Amino acid sequence: MRKAILAVLGILLVVGAIFGAKYLIDSKQRVRPIPPKVVKTVFADKVENTVVPIIISANGNLTAKRRVEIYAEVQGVFKPGRKLFKPGQEYRNGEQLISIDASEYYATVQSAKSNLYNALTAIMPDLRLDFPEVYNKWQEYLNNFDINKTTPELPEMTSEKENYFISGRGIVSNYYNTKNLEQRLSKYNIRAPFRGILTQALVTEGTLVRAGQKLGEYIDPTIYEMEVAISKSYADLLEKGKKVALNNLEGTQNFEGTVSRVNGSIDVTTQTVTAFIEVKDERLKEGMYLEAKLEAKQEENAIEVNRSLLLDNNEIYVVRQDSILDVVSVNPVYFSDAKVVLKDVADGTVIVTRPLQGAFAGMLVKIFEEDNTK
Repeated sequence: MRKAILAVLGILLVVGAIFGAKYLIDSKQRVRPIPPKVVKTVFADKVENTVVPIIISANGNLTAKRRVEIYAEVQGVFKPGRKLFKPGQEYRNGEQLISIDASEYYATVQSAKSNLYNALTAIMPDLRLDFPEVYNKWQEYLNNFDINKTTPELPEMTSEKENYFISGRGIVSNYYNTKNLEQRLSKYNIRAPFRGILTQALVTEGTLVRAGQKLGEYIDPTIYEMEVAISKSYADLLEKGKKVALNNLEGTQNFEGTVSRVNGSIDVTTQTVTAFIEVKDERLKEGMYLEAKLEAKQEENAIEVNRSLLLDNNEIYVVRQDSILDVVSVNPVYFSDAKVVLKDVADGTVIVTRPLQGAFAGMLVKIFEEDNTK
């Protein structure tokens, strides 16, 4: 009897433990609230295919089209001039830029002229006796010979005998030696080849200038060129004389240039073609950084959108039935820094015009509508 009672009590204890555990488990379960459906607002617009101009952007620095690097061909002390040899100094065409002291060399030139004059004087008696028919022209040449002026050209020799006689007396060799010295004497004075401005000065008055030394740089500030590199895909679209829109990086100044030259070869490394754009404007300065926009061609039946809207697999988001997000495949035909030109997008398609974070196909969305009542 006692064993039966203990068995019954054990069974009751086990059953009670099971029900107690089940109660505890059920009491732990919480009812999770159903999350509300979130409908994101998107910016969208209907597609209308048009003719989109392909604008090629390129950047570059301005350089003067006419530029001269000034070098010394002779040696001497830089003499002070009427104008200071400083950057920013303007000069007229033919005006003296640099004067180098040539007093010692000038004496050498004068000595050579004197030797030529003496040689001519010495042959005059023989010319009068042996060649009376040419005596007058040589006498006239001698009368017009001024040692303080440029040596005049020798009279034309009309016969072989006259030529042999004059050359045999060393007149011709003396003449060309003198002209050579005069030519070198002219290099002591450097003159402006055109109206322009000095942009670099590497010497000052009193400096000892040496032959081959660079003295400065001189430019024409009225006309500039900008070198740009264009993809080889558009090489055949660049034509000499084509107008180009230019602007500074801030976008506050606009200019108009013209394609002046196009390189005939393609850069092997970058696969680009070099084009030169000529531009004239008083506001321009050498070294300015400008952006050029060349209209390469026009793409028909296309749209232009921000590059951030194009997905990795050449797809964009569209809105179906005004509430469901979807993707469609597109054909990108041209990329710029911020835009992309797309084709194969049907007219009337509602595309998303601003990036949407966390977007996916099938997502419920709401198209933003501007309040026009304000």
